[in-house]
Amino acid sequence: MSANPLAELQQRLSAFAAERAWDQFHSPKNLAMALSVEAAELVEEFQWLTEEQSRALDAARRERVRLEAADVFIYLLRLADKLDVDLVQAAIEKIALNERKYPAARVRGDPRKYDEY
Repeated sequence: MSANPLAELQQRLSAFAAERAWDQFHSPKNLAMALSVEAAELVEEFQWLTEEQSRALDAARRERVRLEAADVFIYLLRLADKLDVDLVQAAIEKIALNERKYPAARVRGDPRKYDEY
């Protein structure tokens, strides 16, 4: 991997789509919809499991979860590429925003949304 593995993955995904003439289908709207579908498939792997079961997946389910998580990641990378979003920078900024919205001393152990306390 290069010094920027996300950029390298985005380039590889772009080439993958281009080689198949799929870029025409990869609008931000379609990619967001596909991302939502893949996220639902990831959620489906945990449906009806207890909290404990969700932490102790058998090998087959863990592999399915791994692949569904990869699908979510792939579509997110494609969407970010199409919209020229630097995901690492966006995540850094979002964490800083959340640190202000959810000061640790105030919310420790409290799962409520910031506007509820």
